[in-house]
Amino acid sequence: MAGLLRTACLASTAAIVLAVATTAALAAGDAAKGATAFKGKCATCHTVDKGAPNGALGPNLFGAVGRKAASLASFKYSAALSTSGITWSDDNLKGWVMNPQKVVPGTKMVLIHAPSSEDADDIIAFLDTKK
Repeated sequence: MAGLLRTACLASTAAIVLAVATTAALAAGDAAKGATAFKGKCATCHTVDKGAPNGALGPNLFGAVGRKAASLASFKYSAALSTSGITWSDDNLKGWVMNPQKVVPGTKMVLIHAPSSEDADDIIAFLDTKK
């Protein structure tokens, strides 16, 4: 009986640690502010709604977090991004949102107005909700 209680306690502790770590990872930005920042900085080129077509110049970003880069069959990506091997995590998305050419030299994505670090965190928090 003591062994079962110890196992249950360890499992509960692990679940709490995972929940705290996940919350901390998502807490870097504000999704509501990110929705506004996305509209102002990203929506000219990208869509983000489930089932929506690609944007004017960029792919639909619904489900982008956790997805392999250049994996939508309906969009023609640069050779550089197609062969990058990146899977979009919050961390590498932040680098991409701040300076895509630095993350993948030769990509066709360019920024006219790069977001601030805070806006980038907010945009990524917003994208985290689009799954």
